Amino acid sequence: MIDFTFTEEQELFRKAAREFAESKIAPKVSEMEETAKVVDEVVKALGEAEMMALTIPEEYGGLGLGYVARLIALEEISRVSVATAMMLQIFALGTEPIIRFGNQEQKQKYLPGLAKGERLATIAVTEPTGGSDPKGCRTSYKKDDDSYILNGRKCFITNSHIADTITVFAVDEENPEAFSTFVVEKGTDGFKPTHEEHKVGMRGCNTGELVFKKCRIPAENLLGEEGKGLRIAMSAIGDVGRGGMVGCALGLHTACLEASVKFANERILYGKPISKLQTIQNKLADMKIDLEAGRLLGFRAASMQDKGERASNEFAVAKYFTTEAAQRAAKTAVDIHGGYGCMEEYPVTRYLRDSAVLGPSAGTSDIMKVIIARWVLS
Repeated sequence: MIDFTFTEEQELFRKAAREFAESKIAPKVSEMEETAKVVDEVVKALGEAEMMALTIPEEYGGLGLGYVARLIALEEISRVSVATAMMLQIFALGTEPIIRFGNQEQKQKYLPGLAKGERLATIAVTEPTGGSDPKGCRTSYKKDDDSYILNGRKCFITNSHIADTITVFAVDEENPEAFSTFVVEKGTDGFKPTHEEHKVGMRGCNTGELVFKKCRIPAENLLGEEGKGLRIAMSAIGDVGRGGMVGCALGLHTACLEASVKFANERILYGKPISKLQTIQNKLADMKIDLEAGRLLGFRAASMQDKGERASNEFAVAKYFTTEAAQRAAKTAVDIHGGYGCMEEYPVTRYLRDSAVLGPSAGTSDIMKVIIARWVLS
């Protein structure tokens, strides 16, 4: 039997997540847009609402609610602020390698603080020479007694300047076929956030560059086995990063549809609301169809994760579909608003800018098609 309904607990959680987003995040959106900065009150509110604890096991201070709950939370938060949802999604992406591959000492050291929101996390994979292709990684490491020394540069890293715990992907200095993953802490000698990007959208979400210059970290900060880091990074991006982008896209898509319906019902043209025009109705119908299809794809993959099944391929499909659909929805929302869609007092202008950032994040649409084709051909 296939059940497409949420449990009572999940419906209550969705309601709580929506109330949280509307009461704690929505009042700060204008400030985020004007300053292009992460708002401290929003980060604090996320921690207090235990939004950072969703997928962290209970034994380490988390809620252990799983990936369907995470997707619900990201959708509801993104409906109000995609920037905040992106910050939260990358937090989970940086935390997941510790949950899956960390030893007991590492889990006890990092996860309780992350669950409480006392520490922020990110993952550092992308470089000028390698984003979608992780084997283009040039950040290197070498063993030196009871330490590892890292050298290199990472770019387009979300939470770059606010993260306390950074999961870093690097290649063996002497063996370009061996990759390892490390935990680097904020304030470590030789590690420094440098350039901060100014994005077209998601302005309340920090993105920037990280530099490692003779950065010495203790050997116990190695995650998993040395030389086996490619699996760690790819499983995190495939199962958690793309799943998070689905949540961001669904929330933005929902916001576009709601704004369009509201405007179409209120805008009078030819003596009647434009919602009576068949052309407008067709646009709204297309947006709704894409949204419902995207939800089915996304929550199916998330439910597979909660059952302990691998869902990387399913998330590639969902990530491609939902991010492309959200970009279409944002453009359609602007079109429905006509001239008002060009005015910044209407949120659809922000939705259009934010939608542009969805596509490249956690793997471009073209890369998703490569993954999907490989899946089909296998």
